[in-house]
Amino acid sequence: MRERPGVGLGLALLSALTFATSGTFARPLITGDWSAEAVVVARVGIAALVLAVPALLALRGRWDVLRRNAGTVVVFGLLGVALAQACFFNAVRYLPVGVALLLEYLGIVLVVGWMWLVHGQRPRALTVAGSVTALCGLVFVLDLTGASRLDPVGVLWGLGAGVGLAGYFVIAGHVDDRLPSVVMASGGMAVGALVLLLLGAIGVLPLRAGLADVSFAGHRMSWLVPIAGLSLIAAVVAYLTGIAGARLLGARLSSFVGLTEVMFAVLIAWLVLNELPSVVQLVGGALIVAGVALVRVDELGATPEPERPGHPAEPALATER
Repeated sequence: MRERPGVGLGLALLSALTFATSGTFARPLITGDWSAEAVVVARVGIAALVLAVPALLALRGRWDVLRRNAGTVVVFGLLGVALAQACFFNAVRYLPVGVALLLEYLGIVLVVGWMWLVHGQRPRALTVAGSVTALCGLVFVLDLTGASRLDPVGVLWGLGAGVGLAGYFVIAGHVDDRLPSVVMASGGMAVGALVLLLLGAIGVLPLRAGLADVSFAGHRMSWLVPIAGLSLIAAVVAYLTGIAGARLLGARLSSFVGLTEVMFAVLIAWLVLNELPSVVQLVGGALIVAGVALVRVDELGATPEPERPGHPAEPALATER
């Protein structure tokens, strides 16, 4: 067992809390003059630069490890960063932050299907039960017969974010143990930012950013405030505390604790944006979280996490995005 589980738990919860602020920080920018893609570029570009120094220190000159894993870092940047975050922030334009995040977290269920269809890993009974529970929760979240029907465009963006998150977990689960997680995070975010910048430069994606003040938490303020929150709090602090927490708890347990991000996101959006899903959607959200939790519990009990003598297991990137 890890020597300091209490510290690890605190770091994992702090990571989930800071990750959960991303939608709330992004909302005033996206509803203003910024495109969702520009918000992603600003968030991950600044975070990649800040994390570049600890990434270089973690490599300690082992450039051969980075060269061997360059393809993995690039794919991680395309799916786990660029696709997941661009789709999520586009979803936030049409949906409440909590609902958009719940749709994204269905990506964990997609991982179950991927591992079954592609790798022949038939899910066990508890994982099947969790997947069915999460899908039932999705029906409630969409609230198809209620008065607060969701915008289908936003739902599609949210499900696209789920595909990106599924790619995030699949890639993170097959990372070379010798590649430090902070290098994967910094490199992936740099790739995501560069790809989105390139697509914006050739006119494929809208990269639109404004310098006008935005309305945040009921006050008018500079756009620099939410950008700083997105890049420093929701990215740098979130990733560093998530990595540190995963080193103490292990990747599987820390990713399980990361489910609290959904609860934090709903609470923050309610307090800051006065935005709360309907009762039916909250019930659906609880079912999705419960379903994902069942999948995680089954995963925790499936196989012990490998640990090298004298060294905690190198964590897969266990939390969002």
